[in-house]
Amino acid sequence: MSTSISSPEIPWKKNLSATIICPECKEVPPNLEFPDSHETVCGSCGLVLADREIDMHSEWRTFSNDDQNNDDPSRVGDASNPLLNGAQLETSIASGATGRSRDLYRAQSKQSNEKANKALLAAYKEIGALCDGFNIQKNVADTAKYLFKIVEDAKAFKGKSQDVIIAGCIFIACRQCKVPRTFTEIFAVTKVSRKEIGRIYKSLEKFFTAQNIERNNAVVSSGGTIDPNDTYTATASTKPSDLCNRFCNLLGLPFQVTSVGVALSDKVSNDGDLAGRSPLSVVAACIYMASHLMGQGKSAKEISAVAHVSDGTIRGAYKQLYNERARLIQEEWIKDGKGDMSKLPTS
Repeated sequence: MSTSISSPEIPWKKNLSATIICPECKEVPPNLEFPDSHETVCGSCGLVLADREIDMHSEWRTFSNDDQNNDDPSRVGDASNPLLNGAQLETSIASGATGRSRDLYRAQSKQSNEKANKALLAAYKEIGALCDGFNIQKNVADTAKYLFKIVEDAKAFKGKSQDVIIAGCIFIACRQCKVPRTFTEIFAVTKVSRKEIGRIYKSLEKFFTAQNIERNNAVVSSGGTIDPNDTYTATASTKPSDLCNRFCNLLGLPFQVTSVGVALSDKVSNDGDLAGRSPLSVVAACIYMASHLMGQGKSAKEISAVAHVSDGTIRGAYKQLYNERARLIQEEWIKDGKGDMSKLPTS
C-alpha cells in the first residue's frame, strides 16, 4: 500500500527576473515609455513592444481651473437625460462669461440644432420652480416633466398655453404620486384659473389614456410584453381622507384627531351622508366634528382658511353629520374618555 505525500504549497511571488527588453536595442535596463497608457514603447528606437493593454489608471479628468490641488473628480460627460430628445452629444458653453467666452456662447447658441431640447429645458425649469414653491416632492416634479414631454412629443394641444398644460401636468402628477392637491391650490401657484385647470385635466386624462392604449397595442402586436411600470393609470377623484392628513397637519392637530378625522371621512364617503358635496366640504366638516369630539376644537373659520371652503358651507355640512352622530361616531373613539360627544357643538 503506497501513500502519496503532498508537497507543501509554494507561496506565489512576483518573478522579478522576467523583464521586457527591446529586441532591437537589447538595452539593460530597458528604456520603456507608456505614451497612451495602453501601449509599451521602446524609448530609444520607438518600437511598440505591447499594445491593447488594460488601462489601470483612474478615469477621472479635471477641467476646472480653480480646483484645489488638482483634485476635482469630474467625469468627461453627464449621463443621458431620458426627458430630452436626441443623442445629447453637444458641447455646451456656459453663459454669463465675458469677452471671448461670451462670443463663443453666442455662436454656439446660434448654431445649435437642439432647439426642441431648449424648449423642454425651459418648461422643466418652470415645473421645478413651481413644485419647489409648492413644497412638493421631487418625484412629483419628475412625473410632471415626463407627462409634459409626452404632450410635447405628440405635438398635442397646440392651441393651449404652455402654462395651462404645465398646471394640468402638475395636478395629474400629484394624484399619480398619491399627494393630491386641489384645484384651488394649483391655481394659487400657477395662476391658471380653476376652471381652466379642470378643463385641461379632463383633456389630458383622455389624451394619456389613449396614448397608453396605443402604446400597449403596438407592444402586443410586435410580440413584446407590456411593462406594468410603463403604463398610465387614470386618476380617480380625490377622496376626502387623502386630504384630511394634510389639513390636520396644517391646523396643528394631534394624531388622535387626525386618525378620527380620516376614519370619519371614509365612513361618510362610503355611507353617502354628504353625497353631492365636494371632497373639500366633506373633509372640512369631518375635521370640524373630529376636533371638537376629541377636545381639540377648531372653529369653522380656522378650518376654512386651510381647506378653502367657506365657514357657512362647513357648518351646513356639519349639521347633517351632527344629526347622524350616533351612527357615525364609533364606540372606540369615545371609550375610556378619549372623546366626548357632549363637546360637539349644535351648529
